[in-house]
Amino acid sequence: MQPKANNNLLLAAGIFLGLTLFAVIASNAAISIKEYERTVTVKGLSEREVLSDVVIWPIQFSAAENDLKALYESLDEKTAHIKDFLEKNGIKSEDISFTSPSVTDKSAQQWGDNARAEFRYTAQQNVTVYSQDLDAVRNVMSKLSELGKQGIVFTSGSYQFQTEYIYSSLNELKPDMIEEATKNARKVATKFAEDSGSKLGKIKRASQGQFSISARDRNNPHIKKIRVVSTVEYYLSD
Repeated sequence: MQPKANNNLLLAAGIFLGLTLFAVIASNAAISIKEYERTVTVKGLSEREVLSDVVIWPIQFSAAENDLKALYESLDEKTAHIKDFLEKNGIKSEDISFTSPSVTDKSAQQWGDNARAEFRYTAQQNVTVYSQDLDAVRNVMSKLSELGKQGIVFTSGSYQFQTEYIYSSLNELKPDMIEEATKNARKVATKFAEDSGSKLGKIKRASQGQFSISARDRNNPHIKKIRVVSTVEYYLSD
């Protein structure tokens, strides 16, 4: 019995020492892993100001007559007059398009008071300029009142008939802007590492934010501000 008891005691002691050694090794490994996992997450910004390269300019005007044939003749005349005016001021013919007129017969309406309208028929016609020549379009915009003085009534205020400026060359800027945003993020991370007495390591993960395009301000909607933010997480070491 004595030798067997001694063997059991030695076995228990060996197991205890083994578990203790394993715990020490595991603890040191955990500390090492924890130190290796020290990271810093930073953001890098890149911005550009660019001129729009496409303008969509909807021009809406109205006409009123008591005779339907006379109404359409008036619309055709005004449409031709506007087209001629635009072309004389540098707008290409292929950049001008027209939509079918929207005609209202007030005598057929079932709402409103019973007062007789001055004109039975009213209509709205749309002329749209889609051009890459922003200078020419913006120049003729300032002259549109000349047509108003000639009896053409323009309407405005509807959201769907607001002038729209577009920048269509974003893909050409993306590579440089992403590179700049990443470099700016690294500068911030490097400064943080220096201030904390650490060294900046490799990138652990990175994500690119969405590109946003907006008007620089309300008075200059044709000037666009492009913005992207990259988020980068770096490893830190002592």
